[in-house]
Amino acid sequence: MLNVSRDFAPPFKMIEPFFKYGSIFYLLSLISLLFIDINAPLDDFKIVGFAHLFLLGFVMIVIFGAMAQLIPVALEVGHFSIDLYYVIFPTLFFGTILLVSGFWFSPSFIPYGATLVFVSMAIFLFETLMTLKKTTTNTLTVKAIKYGNYFLTAAIIIGLLMAVAIANGIGIDITKFLPIHAVLVIFGYVTITIIGFSMILLPMFGLAHGYDDRDVNLAFKIITYSVVAFSIFKLLSLDFLANLTLVAIVAALFLYLKQLLILYKIRARKILDIWYQHIYVAFISMIAGVLVGVIGYFFELSNFLKAGIWLYLMGFFVFIINGHLLKIIPFLVWFERFSPLVGKKKVPMLHEMLPQKDCDFSFYFSVAGLIVATLGLLFENEAIFKGGVTLFIFGAIFMLKIVIYILNYKEEDYV
Repeated sequence: MLNVSRDFAPPFKMIEPFFKYGSIFYLLSLISLLFIDINAPLDDFKIVGFAHLFLLGFVMIVIFGAMAQLIPVALEVGHFSIDLYYVIFPTLFFGTILLVSGFWFSPSFIPYGATLVFVSMAIFLFETLMTLKKTTTNTLTVKAIKYGNYFLTAAIIIGLLMAVAIANGIGIDITKFLPIHAVLVIFGYVTITIIGFSMILLPMFGLAHGYDDRDVNLAFKIITYSVVAFSIFKLLSLDFLANLTLVAIVAALFLYLKQLLILYKIRARKILDIWYQHIYVAFISMIAGVLVGVIGYFFELSNFLKAGIWLYLMGFFVFIINGHLLKIIPFLVWFERFSPLVGKKKVPMLHEMLPQKDCDFSFYFSVAGLIVATLGLLFENEAIFKGGVTLFIFGAIFMLKIVIYILNYKEEDYV
């Protein structure tokens, strides 16, 4: 289990809001999909608003909360200043609300929301990079944290520039900077972060040890170089070369998948629990999303491109994040409330802290929603897509219920 020291662990009350409100934003982002036109272009403000509500409100907030706990585990040192997370959460929370409101209701809100998001992420980046200076380890996870944060820095600077340009009518080519911003966030930060921490969490939860990690290290290098190259080539309008870097990223993701198959084969833990179920769906979605997205991108089929992006974001990101929340949150609650009782009285096992029926409902509704909505995008049928989204919403409601239940889990719930 997580090698957590009370000297390094952040206060539970500090990171609790990241998981609770991240789950609320996840639900709200799905509800917002009921009001978009699936045939609109990807730069339509309603779609852009959804993307920021999902990526900032759910993905980033949850990752930042997890980072508060996992960075000391990965680096084997304490935070530079853990109290900065008290500032990171509210600025990102309100910045997300203002930014999304700007995309949906009034562009005048965009620069204010973008500024708050920039401040929040700048503080997070400063704290993380200062913490990195304290460690002497140089594992893949440490490299992923370092380079992921460099890419996030570039992404938020570009995002702020675009926000100011949109609000003030400054003549910059948004169509040139938007793909760079998206690739920096999705592949440069989120995907690299997932790869880095998965090499801690997947072997730990699956009990897989003594494996060759050359494939994942090569995948990490390819993605890192490709994200840099893509950004440069796009700025120089060298679209053919930029497209080649995307092909390289796809190849790297399949190398990462090869590494995961190695871990799967040597794992000692064979039980197909709710975590494993989420992991299976996440990586199947990653493969399907990449293949469908590549077809859509290179053959200029917007329905395939949208379906590929949908599978990557709502299949890969959602299921790998929610699956790990079902491991991480019970442990943090157990560590906070039950670890002092070990040896004094009976304490719950981690799986006993999960409401199993709610977990099953959340998982199956979400899988059904993912599949149905994907078909809706492929066939360009709005009714099918929104039917799938509705199923997904039910899954998100159960997920929020689970998160709140675990966060409030007390001794009397077990006894």
